[in-house]
Amino acid sequence: MGLIPPPPARRDPVVDVVHGVEVPDPYRWLEDGDAPETRAWVEAANARTRALLDARPDRAGLVARFAALFRAGTATAPAVRGGRVFSLDRWGDLEQAVLAVRDLHGDRRPAPRTVVDPHALTGDATAALDWYAPSLDGRLVAFGVSTGGDERSTLHVADVATGELLADRIPFTRAASVAWAPDGSGFAYTRYPDPAVVGEEAANYHRTVWWHRLGDDPAVDELVFDDLVDETAWPSVELSRDGRWLLVEVSLGWTRVDVHLVDRARGERRTVVEGVEAVSSFTVVGDRLVGTTTLDAPRGRVVAAPLDAPTPEHWRTVVPESDDVVEGVAVTAGSLLVASSRSALGRLTRLPLAAVRDPGAAGDPVEIPLPEPGSIVGLAGDRDSEAAVVAFTSWARPTGLWRWSPADAGVPPEDGPPLEPWSDLPSPVDPAAYRVGVDRYPSTDGTEITLFTLRRAEAEPGPGTPTLLTGYGGFAVSMSPAYTPAGVAVADDGGVYAVACLRGGGEHGEDWHRAGMRERKQQVFDDFAAAADWLVARGRTSRERLAIRGGSNGGLLVAATITQRPDLCRAAVCAVPLTDMVRFPRFLIARLWTPEYGDPDDPEEFRWLWAYSPYHHVVEGTCYPATLVLTGEHDSRVDPAHARKFGAALAWATSCGDERPVLVRVEPRAGHGQGKPASTQAEEAADVHSFLRWQIGLGA
Repeated sequence: MGLIPPPPARRDPVVDVVHGVEVPDPYRWLEDGDAPETRAWVEAANARTRALLDARPDRAGLVARFAALFRAGTATAPAVRGGRVFSLDRWGDLEQAVLAVRDLHGDRRPAPRTVVDPHALTGDATAALDWYAPSLDGRLVAFGVSTGGDERSTLHVADVATGELLADRIPFTRAASVAWAPDGSGFAYTRYPDPAVVGEEAANYHRTVWWHRLGDDPAVDELVFDDLVDETAWPSVELSRDGRWLLVEVSLGWTRVDVHLVDRARGERRTVVEGVEAVSSFTVVGDRLVGTTTLDAPRGRVVAAPLDAPTPEHWRTVVPESDDVVEGVAVTAGSLLVASSRSALGRLTRLPLAAVRDPGAAGDPVEIPLPEPGSIVGLAGDRDSEAAVVAFTSWARPTGLWRWSPADAGVPPEDGPPLEPWSDLPSPVDPAAYRVGVDRYPSTDGTEITLFTLRRAEAEPGPGTPTLLTGYGGFAVSMSPAYTPAGVAVADDGGVYAVACLRGGGEHGEDWHRAGMRERKQQVFDDFAAAADWLVARGRTSRERLAIRGGSNGGLLVAATITQRPDLCRAAVCAVPLTDMVRFPRFLIARLWTPEYGDPDDPEEFRWLWAYSPYHHVVEGTCYPATLVLTGEHDSRVDPAHARKFGAALAWATSCGDERPVLVRVEPRAGHGQGKPASTQAEEAADVHSFLRWQIGLGA
């Protein structure tokens, strides 16, 4: 007997003519997630997936294993204000991260104190802290909470000492940027229009900057900045410590950031940089702008400029472009700390703060040793002392906080010291039990690509080694070392977890990013397939033991790879993917991504997208890899319609459905991934791992 068949999904004769090309769309009806027919299909698809995966051996044990891995104590996204360190922490049985605070100058490993628990606040296990912004004195904190994974948050304000909420509530503050007045009386912030006024589609765009005074009705808030190039522009804000200078940084895609400086004392605005294909980010330090830019430096440099002459011709280079990719800076009372990476491995260096005035007198940067090869995922300095906090992770080390404080070590800043562990949170993983490999392999055009591998220290890969290969390749995102329960579980089951640093990412700077975007997107898929081919050719695994995985843009990567190279691997996990690249800008916030992918309304750009659009390249009668398609019902970034349509098309087309099934899993009350409760993550991870055990022999 064969497997339970996939639920029937009718194929309609829907054909659009786009720029003279006939574009079939037989599953257009699955775009309507609220339609009874769509809901019935999703329920049937979920029931089939549930029945097949629940029948796999020891799924209950896998759920318990992943629950332990997801309970690893993590502390991320640090901010230092008023001698307090804020972070998003999760430990123990917490379903969601809480906003925690620690005393910067207290114990060497201080216990965190919870300021905001989203579950306690709402009574909803899916309620998540999407963002937070403490006041300059650390007395108050603004934060955003959303539910069900949809990331559309409402702004709240809490008293840090007591945890009590103020009366202020501001809706439509998705991924808000907030900049507090020095006295804590109010703040600049970003928000979206009311969908009841402008409609649901327009409410995904038109992000503008407002000023709110505590206690006021948001309806009377002052519009501060709305001079935007187009509806997709994405402003963020920062305020100088004296409250005079408001920085507004406006992102347009992932290759351009315009920067404006508002003098609030005089009511004047100065444009720092505008209309240039470069990414710049600044902070105000005294009478200087200090920050990073890719202008004339694709891998980035650190620059400084006087506030009264902030334009590029007045920028002075503090840290010149090098082999490192500059990722950010932090300022303490006497130091400028620079976070960077080299081939996706993090580095941290220190210069005296005086270098922002006189770069020539700074000397060479002093490297601050990191705990091991890994990644800096957050860096925050204390402007009132010589101390900083770093969020650090590696492939087998959960993200934790590390402290840099020369005064505590009794040494001058220029002589060190190294970081010291600071957040003392439990971990079920011993990093010493694993071995990390770093290889370089040639892509189709000869370009060398970095490949990380994670395995147990005692394991030696061979043709029979189950291997899970993942990548991303877009939006200048670097696949730097980061703790992942999936990777640890693959290694613990005798497999190898492999991560390819593809073009389109940020591993080697902006040139590397541009080499994999727009008309060059196909090169990303070629880089990924080349990684699989190299692993097989080197005898590290075999086709039958190889699976690929990716999410979001990485889901597009996986979908394109299996439609172009169905012979490449045995199995694929395709999570929250884009798959219909002809219609993608019609859904949710996707017009934000046309600078990265191209716009199908443009004839030339349509042809780029049409050439690889995975949904449109599913061919009947092809033996596709076994594929698990994952999405969340409330995804407000990538519409779940992409996953539904692709899953239906693939299940219809494959000729190997009994041996290599196509499964669709739609998680209710979940979104793109942010805010997913730990127990839900453990259940999903157990399903993915069960699928991999079944298809590539993990744990055999």
